[in-house]
Amino acid sequence: MKKQADAPKIRSTADLFAVAYQIEADAVDRYTMLADQMDSHNNPELAAVFRDLARAEGIHAEEIRRLAGKLDVKGRADKVAKWKKTESPEAVELGAAHYLMTRREALQLALAGEQRALAYFQQVAESVADPGIKELAKKFAEEEAEHVELCHRLLKKYPASETAPFDPDPGISQG
Repeated sequence: MKKQADAPKIRSTADLFAVAYQIEADAVDRYTMLADQMDSHNNPELAAVFRDLARAEGIHAEEIRRLAGKLDVKGRADKVAKWKKTESPEAVELGAAHYLMTRREALQLALAGEQRALAYFQQVAESVADPGIKELAKKFAEEEAEHVELCHRLLKKYPASETAPFDPDPGISQG
């Protein structure tokens, strides 16, 4: 598996907890932002999907915080959990989001983020020698694999034929 060149360096389980926490926190921020945008574009169904995704990622972030015990994961994340050129794996790509997207398209964006997070934790597990870091990375990879499967199950609820909401006054290009 190819290593992400710009990913944060993991030197300890504390680093891994911090990075895992930040991945989830970044996803919460992005989904919340998209939900707010969908509200402003009068697309409440899609706003609800993004709010549900943000809520789920928030639960995952709190689970990581709890597992980390007394470690200040937020403080440590502020120091070590930075991608140099790209965004953290679960942050939905903004360029792929638009106000007339379907719920299925939104879930496909979420699936892509979960798959990137899974690949990241698998790469960490495969590349570190420290058994404690390796086991924790495997645990996080297993959780991300469950999230990937959840996205697949949710996608089955929304057919590919789902149509975008009608906009009687669509935006015009600013380019």
